[in-house]
Amino acid sequence: MERYQIFSNLIWRFAERCGAQFVSFIVTIVLARMLTPEIYGTVALINVFTNILQVFVDSGLGNALIQKKDADEIDFSTVFYTNLIFCGIIYALLFLCAPLIAEFYHDSSLIFLIRLLGITLLVSGVKNIQQSYVSKNMLFKKFFFSTLGGTTTAALVGIGMAVLGYGVVALVAQQLVNITIDTVILWITVKWRPRKVFSFSRLKSLFSYGWKLLLSSLLDILYNNSRQLIIGKLYSSSDLAYYNKGKEIPNYIVVNINSSIDSVLLPAMSNVQNNRCDLKNTTRRAIKTSVYIMAPLMIGLICTSDIVIKLILTEKWIGCVPYLRIFCITFVFWPIHTANLNAIKALGRSDLFLKMEIMKKSIGMVLLLSTMWFGPMVMAYSLLLNSVFSQLINSWPNKKLLDYGYAEQLKDVFPAIVLAIGMGMIVNVVPLWGLTTLLTLIIQVLLGMFIYVIGSKIFNIDSYAYLKDICLTFLKNFRTK
Repeated sequence: MERYQIFSNLIWRFAERCGAQFVSFIVTIVLARMLTPEIYGTVALINVFTNILQVFVDSGLGNALIQKKDADEIDFSTVFYTNLIFCGIIYALLFLCAPLIAEFYHDSSLIFLIRLLGITLLVSGVKNIQQSYVSKNMLFKKFFFSTLGGTTTAALVGIGMAVLGYGVVALVAQQLVNITIDTVILWITVKWRPRKVFSFSRLKSLFSYGWKLLLSSLLDILYNNSRQLIIGKLYSSSDLAYYNKGKEIPNYIVVNINSSIDSVLLPAMSNVQNNRCDLKNTTRRAIKTSVYIMAPLMIGLICTSDIVIKLILTEKWIGCVPYLRIFCITFVFWPIHTANLNAIKALGRSDLFLKMEIMKKSIGMVLLLSTMWFGPMVMAYSLLLNSVFSQLINSWPNKKLLDYGYAEQLKDVFPAIVLAIGMGMIVNVVPLWGLTTLLTLIIQVLLGMFIYVIGSKIFNIDSYAYLKDICLTFLKNFRTK
């Protein structure tokens, strides 16, 4: 696959994520100013259960379709009908269990909210196969219009309902409208339609690869959401809201970069799975480029976190700042996780993927259970420590598979991280000048960008030249077309 085709899709995917996250970010600011942390804590608690069940919507079959080089109409149609059946069963279980969940948290209002938000699981059954088709065929331009349409419509609905006083229902309705409109637009713009075919043998073949990814995803989502479950049970809704908001803000940036690369990387890697040299080069480039972009953004956010939270969310959300800083450090190294795992999936080693997840989550649960009694902040620090162990585990197989181990990966990203830290140290001096809050933030952002770009040129960081070359090539081809 040509380099331009890969990064053309990457830029479309990135533009889609940026547009969606920008709209979502604006809505978050508006709603956070209108609603209380307690309301956000309630929705975060509900999302834990829908997020866990969302894993079963895919069942690992979506990734199996992308990884399979010769996937055809029979494969896609079989997965489509399988997803619909699974989604119906999953929603029925959630509907019946809603009273039990509400009783566990001593809040009867959760029953209606869980059942309402659970409808997103049914819609996901239709959307999932369309996403797999788009990813398989590298048609990421389609995502741009569907995601933006869904996000914008949901924003209007969420803000409108909040203004009318619907409170927590406004947040739930926003999510439901978002995925529904997104799915409808994707269904209209993507020409694929399921055929009246179904093959149990194809399903068995796909599931033999996908079930390991399903179990891996389930372990991951259970582990990642276990903190919310524990905080929601042992501590207050406000604690849960601060924890989630601290993760949510840097996550807006991470989703733009990491998920864009992630969604394009797996099909790109799958196409070169038989050439280990090309696969290693693709993995290395993904890690270096992603960290080069991620490091200054995360470190910059750490340095400006107090000002950012006060300006956009007001003083009532200042409690999320310590969590935000912890997550920023974790997210700097997120591309190392993504690229290594995608390389393993592209090679068809879902068995190895599952073993790694079991190892990582076993360590993570030991750390979580050891710290849960000492407060949400200590739990957050345990997540940071587990991230280090996870990096080692995720990169370990590729030492043998691709001759590209963790030490070499750290060496590749070291220049960008050091430059970003240096930038952060200089930017951190600006608040001492005694300027207004807004002016301080503007100067910090502009100064940080200037230092990072000039530093990249001075120290000849190749990711800077690489990104510059790709962007110029993309613009040239775009103008030609």
